[in-house]
Amino acid sequence: MPFSVVMTAPELAPEAVEKLRAADCQVHYMRPFPSAQAVADEVRRRAAHAIICRQGRVTGAVMDASPNLRIVARHGVGMDEVDLEAARARNLLVTRAPGSNTRAVAEHTMALILGLTKDLVALSGTVAQGGWRAPGVKLRDVGGLRLGLVGFGPIGQIVARMATAMDMNVAACHPSGMARIGIPAGDGVTRLDLPTLLARSDVLSLHCPLLPETKGLIDAAALAALPPGALLINTARGGLVDEVALLAALESCHIAGAGLDLFADEPPAPDHPLRRHRRVLCTPHVAGVTASSMRTMGVMSAECVVAALTGGVVPAERIVVPGK
Repeated sequence: MPFSVVMTAPELAPEAVEKLRAADCQVHYMRPFPSAQAVADEVRRRAAHAIICRQGRVTGAVMDASPNLRIVARHGVGMDEVDLEAARARNLLVTRAPGSNTRAVAEHTMALILGLTKDLVALSGTVAQGGWRAPGVKLRDVGGLRLGLVGFGPIGQIVARMATAMDMNVAACHPSGMARIGIPAGDGVTRLDLPTLLARSDVLSLHCPLLPETKGLIDAAALAALPPGALLINTARGGLVDEVALLAALESCHIAGAGLDLFADEPPAPDHPLRRHRRVLCTPHVAGVTASSMRTMGVMSAECVVAALTGGVVPAERIVVPGK
């Protein structure tokens, strides 16, 4: 009997599929963004030995849906789609694919910064509708802007290098407040505490995980602490931002624009006011979805599944919950 693997998305990189097939694994795909109930139903129906989690929540109920389940392999880096406490309670192995989309997310971050400073969406729309340059149109230079990075892991560090090359002045903090305050490092990035970072950021870009202590981190008070006309970029996790507060800050023009690759609830409702706000540049949670990163994420998750099901060794740096 082959191993049964449920993929909570419609596709998986061919290189990853080949690795799974070579280990006698049969992959069962799901529609985009399935509900947790739909995932549980599919896991139960397939008597799944493994779940590759790309979209959709993996809850305790999902984990209980198949007595064969040995591993939940995250097809990505962020872990908020998986109930880690439930996995620990069940001694279930959970893995992720660290570094698989780092460069892609950093590039997307810079694209959003450039798109906002150059007002690309509005200008492109004007041209598409038959218009041309209106009197008084003035764009912003990126060079000289102060970029604040909330979170300074691998993605934040690449963003810092790209931004520094474009003559932005870069500072960073860790939201835990554990970083040293105000001490320049050899990479040209100044370490600050969060309140100081907010006060001096023309562009604030988020690169931290969604944890209980970071949920809603960018709230009304944080937005008010930014300089007037600041930009907010979020390619990390939607739950980091209080969306009601962001909308109010945009409407008051205290925040000049926001570049959002994700929302607290995905996909957001069709009438979500940030979807079509005139000063918001939205993309559908695709910062890490390049051909290269999808291939890497798929292969890394497949390798973890194969190792878990065939008695191999899962690389330690990929293990989030060690399981049995």
